Amino acid sequence: MGNHRFIFYVLVVALFFIVNFSNAAYAGERLAVSVSIANIRSGPGTNYDTLWQVYKYYPIKVIKKSGSWILFVDFEGDKGWVKNTLVGKIPSVITIKEDCNIRSGPGTKYSIVFKTERGVAFKVIKEKGSWIYVQHADGDKGWIYKPLVW
Repeated sequence: MGNHRFIFYVLVVALFFIVNFSNAAYAGERLAVSVSIANIRSGPGTNYDTLWQVYKYYPIKVIKKSGSWILFVDFEGDKGWVKNTLVGKIPSVITIKEDCNIRSGPGTKYSIVFKTERGVAFKVIKEKGSWIYVQHADGDKGWIYKPLVW
C-alpha cells in the first residue's frame, strides 16, 4: 500500500510542475504574425477589446500561453494577446529607428533601395555579418543594418 501512495504523490508533484511550468518553455520564444492583419487584444479571447492591430511579420516575444492564446511583449514593451493561429515561427525584425536605409547589398557602399520609418516589420531571409537581408510583406527586399532593428 505504501508503494502505491508514493507513486501517487510522485505523479501529483509531476503534474503540478507540468501544469505550472509548461509556459516557461515558451517564455521568451520569438514568433511573428503570419497573416496580413492581426488584432491584439486585452485578454485571451475575442470577447476582449482590440487594443491595436499589427501587420504581417510583426515580431513578438512570448510571455505565456493560455489555451489557444499568447500573451506577448513587443519591441516597445507593450503587452497584448494574440490568437496562436495568427502567428508562427517566422524569423522577423522590426525597425526601431526613424528613417532607416534599406540597401542593395550588405554595407554602406551599396545603394539605398528604399527608406523606411520606425515600426516596420520584415521577414528575415539571411544574414551576413552586421547586415540582414529582409523582405517586407509587399515583396520589397533589401539589406538593413542590425542595430536598426529588434
